[in-house]
Amino acid sequence: MRLEDALFNWLQIQIVADARPDDHAAADTRDFFLQILTEDHHVENLHIHKVDDTMIHLRYDKDGRNKLQMIPRESGEQLLHDINDNPKYN
Repeated sequence: MRLEDALFNWLQIQIVADARPDDHAAADTRDFFLQILTEDHHVENLHIHKVDDTMIHLRYDKDGRNKLQMIPRESGEQLLHDINDNPKYN
């Protein structure tokens, strides 16, 4: 899995896990993507740094350098919206 895809997948499920703290499947899935990021891509200290009107800013360390990845907010939050819009998951 490409680094950018793993970051995006982690972000989406992190947002879900934050919004639904009792959702153990979301937490497990978040941990799975974090494992891919740490083991396959050597990412450390990954976190959501900032959210503005249009973008979500991720910060992380890789190869001894601090990195920034910006993801459109609408895309990052889409999974949570899809889950909330489907009564089967609520």
